[in-house]
Amino acid sequence: MGDLSDYIQLSEFLYTQKILFIPVILLCQTITSRVGRRGAIYIPKGVLKRLGINEGDRVLIKLADNKVILEFISDPLSLALKVKKWAKTTVEEFEEESEGEQDELYSS
Repeated sequence: MGDLSDYIQLSEFLYTQKILFIPVILLCQTITSRVGRRGAIYIPKGVLKRLGINEGDRVLIKLADNKVILEFISDPLSLALKVKKWAKTTVEEFEEESEGEQDELYSS
C-alpha cells in the first residue's frame, strides 16, 4: 500500500463501514529550489512558516556525505517567549539575584 489509489480505496471502504478515516500527510517533503546570486538558496514561504523560521534567524550549515544539512538555531529570547512559564519574578528580584551572582563571581 503506498500510492494514492490505494489510500482512496481504503478511505472509501472505511466510509462504507462508517469508520472515520483521516489520512496523515507525512512531514517529509521534497522541494526543488534554485541557487541564486551569490549562492543564495531560497526556502519557500510556506516551509518557513511551518517551521517557525523568520528573517534574521541563524542557521547551522553541516556538510555530510555530499549533502548540505540546515539546522535553524532558535534565538534565546524567542525561545524563552514560546515556552510555558513556570516561575514568576519581578524586575527588582531579578536585579537583586543578578547583583548577588556578580558579587560572588567578581569579588576577590
